[in-house]
Amino acid sequence: MEIVLLERVEKLGQMGDVVTVKNGYARNFLLPQGKALRANKANLEIFEKQRAQLEADNLKRKEEAEKVAEKLDGTSVVLIRAASESQQLYGSVSTQDIARAVSENGATIDRKQVILDKVLKTLGLHDVRVRLHPEVTVGIVVNIARSEEEAEIQARGESVEAVAEAALDARDESGNEVFESTAEVEDED
Repeated sequence: MEIVLLERVEKLGQMGDVVTVKNGYARNFLLPQGKALRANKANLEIFEKQRAQLEADNLKRKEEAEKVAEKLDGTSVVLIRAASESQQLYGSVSTQDIARAVSENGATIDRKQVILDKVLKTLGLHDVRVRLHPEVTVGIVVNIARSEEEAEIQARGESVEAVAEAALDARDESGNEVFESTAEVEDED
């Protein structure tokens, strides 16, 4: 189906381009979202009459998105989640979780603006893209940890396991017993 784009669509074209797409993509996504019109004679005339207004509106939204992008660029958000010893989360982090965390830091975004290239199911630092406008995308860092202390360790670029082992070694060297012997535990009963 031939359509005329009303805004820039990634990997498809710019505003005003007449492109051919599969029928389902046009009917189920582009047309209902208001991103395109069918490319017939009447719609092309309507588009040409409204083109100046559409470009002005697009420019205004782009400028607003760029202001928010300056504020968000390089932002790091911390999400505390339960995880196993192998650093696998019990569940996954959703776009809604990320949008809520970013909004708590002062910049309001919608979950539909968060772009996840892969499912976030492990602890650590993850790079995530936020599309504020079809032409403005910004990167943020999502720090997923089991506690605030782990989040701080990860943010410094250190390994949580290495820090835990170093703390355990420090206790051993100071002469303090790390684990009670089983005989002492049995005597206490």
